[in-house]
Amino acid sequence: MTEPTRARALELRHLRCFLAVAEEGSVTRAAARLRITQPAASRTLAALEDALGARLVDRSTHHLTLTAAGHAFRDRAAVAVAAFEDALDAGRSMRRPLRLGHAWSAAGPYTTPLLRRWRAAHPDVPLELLRIDDRTAGLTRGAVDVALLRGPVDAPGLVTELLHTERRVAAVPADSPLADRAGLTLADLARHPIALNSVSGTTTLDLWPADGRPTSTITVANTDDWLAAIAADRAVGVTTTATPDMHPHPAVAYVPLTDAPPLPVSLTWRDGPTPHPYVRELVELAREITRGQATRGQDMPGYPSPEL
Repeated sequence: MTEPTRARALELRHLRCFLAVAEEGSVTRAAARLRITQPAASRTLAALEDALGARLVDRSTHHLTLTAAGHAFRDRAAVAVAAFEDALDAGRSMRRPLRLGHAWSAAGPYTTPLLRRWRAAHPDVPLELLRIDDRTAGLTRGAVDVALLRGPVDAPGLVTELLHTERRVAAVPADSPLADRAGLTLADLARHPIALNSVSGTTTLDLWPADGRPTSTITVANTDDWLAAIAADRAVGVTTTATPDMHPHPAVAYVPLTDAPPLPVSLTWRDGPTPHPYVRELVELAREITRGQATRGQDMPGYPSPEL
C-alpha cells in the first residue's frame, strides 16, 4: 500500500486515540477513557504512525512522551477533530456550551460578573469555565473555544484581545516574617526558594535581574501544588492580584510586589472561522466588563473586588 493510500485509510478514531494518549500520557489510561482495550489502542496508534510515516510517541521511557513530530501533529489533530465535531453539531451549534478555558485564576475579579451577565444575556448558551493546566488552557488542542491567558501569547494561529493588566504580588507562608510586610521586592524573594509552575505558570527566573536571580527553585505542575509548596514553607512565589480572590489559602499570605512589571491578561481564540458562533459575543462582553470596571477604579493598587 502506497503512502497516500495508507493516509486515506485513516479514520477519526485514529486521531481521537492519539489525542487521548497525548493527554493521558499512557496508552492504558487512554484505552480506558476511550472504552477500548489496551491492545486495540496500541494497534490504532501504530497504524496512525505507519500511515504518517513518523514516530509520534516515545515509548522508551516509563512515562510515555510525545516526539517532536508528535507535538507538531497533536495541534493539527485537535483542530481536525474539533472541526469534525463542529460540522456534525451544526444543527445545534447555537445552543451548545461555549467553553472558556483558563490555567489559573480565570478572569480574577471579573469572573463572577462575566458569568452572571453572560447567563442573563444568553440563557440558551451555557458558558462553561474550564481550568486546564497547560500554557494555552486547552485552546491549541481544541479542548476549549476561547481562553483567558496571562502573559505573552506566542503560540501560532491564535488571535488575542488584551483585556487588562494585573499587578504582581508575592505569595509567602502566612507565618513567615515576610507576611507582615506592607510590600516586598524581587530582591526580598530572591533569598528564598521560588516555586515555579512549569506547565501553566508565567513566572520564570527572567523576572529577576541577571545579577540578582534566586539560586534555588521548586518546580510544580499546577496551582494546587504551587500553593501547597508555599503553605508548607518550602518556597515563596510570584502571582498576580487575581490569585488572592480566586485561590485563598489559610496558610498563604499575599503581599504586594512593588518592583515587578504588571502582567497582561488576554482573551484568546483560534484564527480563522471561530469554533463557536458566540465567541465574538463573549469577547465583546469581556471587553465591556473589564474596561468598565477599570474606569470605575476596580483595577487599582491592592486586591480588586468585583461589582456584582
